[in-house]
Formats: sequence, structure tokens, C-alpha cells
Amino acid sequence: MFAAQDDVQVRHESLAALGEARVQADKLFALVRSDSLYERPIPERHRILFYIGHLEAFDWNLLRGSIPHPPSFHPEFDQLFAFGIDPVGGGLPTDQPEDWPALAEVHRYNHRIREALDAAIERPAFWKSTFDGFPAGTLVNVAVEHRLMHAETLAYMFHQLPLERKIRQGNTPAHTAQPLALGMVEVPGGVATLGLSRDSPVFGWDNEYDVHMVSVPAFAMDRYKVTNGQYLEFVDAGCYGNRSLWSEAAWNWKTEQHISQPAFWKRRNGRWYCRTMFDELPLPFDWPVYVSHAEAAAYARWAGKKLPTEAQWHRAAYGTPTGSERHYPWGSETPDRAHGYFDFKRWDPTPVNAFPRAASAFGVAGLMGNGWEWTSSVFEAFEGFQPFPFYPGYSANFFDGQHYVLKGGSTRTASCMLRRSFRNWFQPHYPYVYAGFRCVAE
Repeated sequence: MFAAQDDVQVRHESLAALGEARVQADKLFALVRSDSLYERPIPERHRILFYIGHLEAFDWNLLRGSIPHPPSFHPEFDQLFAFGIDPVGGGLPTDQPEDWPALAEVHRYNHRIREALDAAIERPAFWKSTFDGFPAGTLVNVAVEHRLMHAETLAYMFHQLPLERKIRQGNTPAHTAQPLALGMVEVPGGVATLGLSRDSPVFGWDNEYDVHMVSVPAFAMDRYKVTNGQYLEFVDAGCYGNRSLWSEAAWNWKTEQHISQPAFWKRRNGRWYCRTMFDELPLPFDWPVYVSHAEAAAYARWAGKKLPTEAQWHRAAYGTPTGSERHYPWGSETPDRAHGYFDFKRWDPTPVNAFPRAASAFGVAGLMGNGWEWTSSVFEAFEGFQPFPFYPGYSANFFDGQHYVLKGGSTRTASCMLRRSFRNWFQPHYPYVYAGFRCVAE
């Protein structure tokens, strides 16, 4: 995003980007009613209040080294709000609302941090600094994208709040599309380029390096994400009770948690509904289904197919018949409304065929902005991986065989993270992500 140089325009651009990321997060917190900020909508995550303090504490812990003799606003908060949680193995937090500080105290902490960091970033000396060998611009990028990621993942959390605990932020306009022509498209064998070159001027997280090529044999891929309508056939066929379709770990999770349908679905009076951020709608059959990796993998087995590998997804999304590769599935044009909804422009999905101009060179459609897509690839390091020394646990803590790579993006994904090399990841039994899938066959 930003060059590491003493340049007035760069400084202003960096502050503007940080300011816009703050606006997106602040707008999100504003949709939660004040009496619900100590709630825990997702059992595996912290209470909402934690994230109000976390975003500023993260920036402060990351960037305060740029301030000579930095003041100590609240050392206890620096630690309390430092790290989120992603429990593996069933352990859940047990804290109570009274264990957390008052909201007004957290807001005072945040205000003082923003003032101090903004003043530091405005100074030319900041841009002459290095942090563990990295230029200041890299750390500003980390702060901006970290906040933008939370602006998306917090939407997953707030989605699980009861509707009456939220304040509606605008209506989601209806979006119609042509009738669906389901099917698969042939993707010829070729090379998929994964990762990001260390010489690239584009910012990337540590897990995006290093660039490398993977030879991908020919395969076929679903033209569209699997829809709610297609997934309903899987549900109606009794597949949640078919042991042969589920791995042992997935079956145990599904059984223990009494999972019998997608987390975003609700059945009432014999009819299926989809729970959106602010409403419950009759199930839109042409929207992508949002499910966990475990559910996506079970559907793929039922269909006699598989989930794509990370390399297959790249080949289908960015490859071309001539062997060249594109910046985005549709080409090199900057992502805009013609290619889908993303960058916080919409709360809910659209029909899977709503944006024909966004199709890849092979005709695979809807790869960006309508939900992340699960792959079969375990999240692991690329060869040459080097953790960021100022954030060593960002990726490395999740190279545990318990997380899977997702590609693409949702309606709440910032446009800067639609870059080809960006990798998302979640546990296979986490059902709250705005994530769908499509299948492949060899």
C-alpha cells in the first residue's frame, strides 16, 4: 500500500487509510445496542467489548516503538486487549461480563492511543524508522489490514446476535439475476502461481511468501458456488445423518453440537428461512450456501466430487488458455461494482450468477465478493516462510493441521485483500464464516 519514504503524500495516504479502516470498524460497533456490548454471540470468541479495546491495543503495541519515550496510558489494557482467541479442541472461555472494564474507560484508552499514533505517523521521523528491519510502511499496512480483517470477522459475530439486539444500518437492496444454468467447466492443465515475490511492491502477510509455481493437471470445476437450493437437496436427502459422508472428526463435531443444517438457516412452520444480518428471509435458492468446511466436504462426497486444492482454485481463477495469469479473475481492472459486492458495500449475498463480467478466463463465475470459498488445502507455510518478527504468531500459530485455506472474499472483505496472493484460514468446524464452496472433479 504505502512506500517507506519521507513523503508528505505517503504520510497523508497512510493516515487516510488508517482512518477509513477505523470508520469501518466504528460503524460496525455502532450497530450493536449499547446493552449488548458485553455479550458473547459466538461461544469460541471473546465478548464484544474485548474487540472495542483490541483494535487500538494492537496498533499501540505494534507502533509505539516509533514514539520516543512513549507514554504509558494503561499498561493493563495493553495486555488485556492484546490477543484474540481461536480455541482448538473444545475449550471455551469462561469469563463473565463483570470481569471486564467499563465501556467509558475503554473509550478513553482508545481515544488517547489514536491521538498519540496519529501524531507519530505525521512526523517525518516515523517514515525514516525501521522495525526489526522492516520499513514503517509495512507496519502501517499491518495495522490497516488487521483492522479491516476484524471489520469483516466481527460481522460474522454480530450476525449471530438476536435481531432485536442490533440497530439496522440501511436496507439490503434486492438483486436479481438470470435463471441459473448449473454445470461444470473444464480447466485445462497448466501452472498456478501461488504466493507473492519478496521483490513485489505490494504488501503481503508473512504466509503469502514466497512466490512459487505449481503444476496443476486438468480438472473440471463448478461454474458457480453451490447454492442454497442445491444444498437443500443434500439436507432433504438425510445426509446429515449419513455417517459415510463425514470424517470421524466432523461426525463427532456434528453429533456433539447437534448440527443438522447450516448455521445461517432456520426452519419455522415447515419452511426454510435464511438469517441475514437484519432479517429472516425465505431461503433464497440462488444465493451461495454458507457452511463450515466439514459440511462442504460432506456435500462434495455426496456429489461424487471434491473440494478444490488451493492450487486448483488459483488455476481456475487466474489462469488463461494461453498460459498467462491475471491479477483478478476478470483481468487487470480494479475491482468495482461491475465485478461484485465487496469492500463493505453490502451485508448479504447475491445470486451466484449476478455478475457475469467477473468470470475467469475459463468461465468460472462469482469468485470474488459473494463469500469466501473453502479449499481442501490445510493452511501451512510456503517454502521460504519467514514469520514477521514484530508479529511472529500471526501465521505460524495456525500451522497446526487444524485450519484450512479459503480463497476469494465476501461482501464484507476490504478490496485490498482481494489480491491474488491473500490467504484466509479457519478451523473446519467453524460455521459462522461468510464462506461457501464449489466442487471439482478430475
